[in-house]
Amino acid sequence: MDETVRNKIVIIKRSTRLEELVNRFNSVMQARFYIEHLGADFSDYQKENDTYKSELESAIEILGSFANVQVIDRSFLPNYIFGKDDLVVSIGQDGMVANTLKYLTSQKVIGVNPDPARWDGVLLPFCVKDLPKIIPEVFRNSRPIKEVTMAKAELNDGQSLYAVNDLFIGQKTHVSARYIIELNKLQEQHSSSGIIVSTGLGSTAWMKSVVTGALQIAGSLNQNLYFSNGYDPLPWNANFLYYSVREPFLTRTTQANLVFGKVTENSPLKITSLMPENGVIFSDGIENDFLSFTSGFQATISIADKKGYLVS
Repeated sequence: MDETVRNKIVIIKRSTRLEELVNRFNSVMQARFYIEHLGADFSDYQKENDTYKSELESAIEILGSFANVQVIDRSFLPNYIFGKDDLVVSIGQDGMVANTLKYLTSQKVIGVNPDPARWDGVLLPFCVKDLPKIIPEVFRNSRPIKEVTMAKAELNDGQSLYAVNDLFIGQKTHVSARYIIELNKLQEQHSSSGIIVSTGLGSTAWMKSVVTGALQIAGSLNQNLYFSNGYDPLPWNANFLYYSVREPFLTRTTQANLVFGKVTENSPLKITSLMPENGVIFSDGIENDFLSFTSGFQATISIADKKGYLVS
């Protein structure tokens, strides 16, 4: 018997958007009715799901010819005990690979892109069809391995947290975070939307989004597209609005050009949600008074048809 069959391969899978909708609405038909009732296209959810399921099944069949295979959902990663010689195959998006690495010690991870037309796959260099060639090389230790530096946050009570891409320190919502920051014996008190601590791997992820947004806004200011003398607060009765996209991220299916601009009476802003759950719209910092903004909904942002009057 081939030496490799004594190894174990652990496949990390994820739920698709369709599965998340089915969990919410109990059936595919009800999920379809919900999405189509809102005027959205359900076929993209179905296509994504079918492609992922097909690639996952193919991967299980291929990997099963090399070793014992165990499939776990990424939600079980925090409680799963990996063997020191396990080979881990993450099938999903880039974030799944990073999330998997966080719970491993010395185990090797193979990132597999199940849908290259949909996902960029910075951390997913392989497709399912590559596995028959890759697996034997990994077992023979003849495949190149990249080391990834992680970040760690540790509290003064001993609790700790690891990060593969980045750590965020701040409020869980949009409200300002206040803290004291210290570096190289210099100390400041801050009020901000939070701190992102990025690893080398994470420098192409959230940190890239932060820089992309900052450069786009700075470019607009430098070109004086909307401001005559830099940035000045708007008058209270201004007949237009500004919008700014926080930390846009460029991928094959996303862009970062409409990140800052003006909304007028004749030019409203329209936004369509692609979020299966937890999407919301709220105003003035009142989070308990919100609109649910999940898959299928479209929002039009415009100047209100009424005014407020403040006695002064």
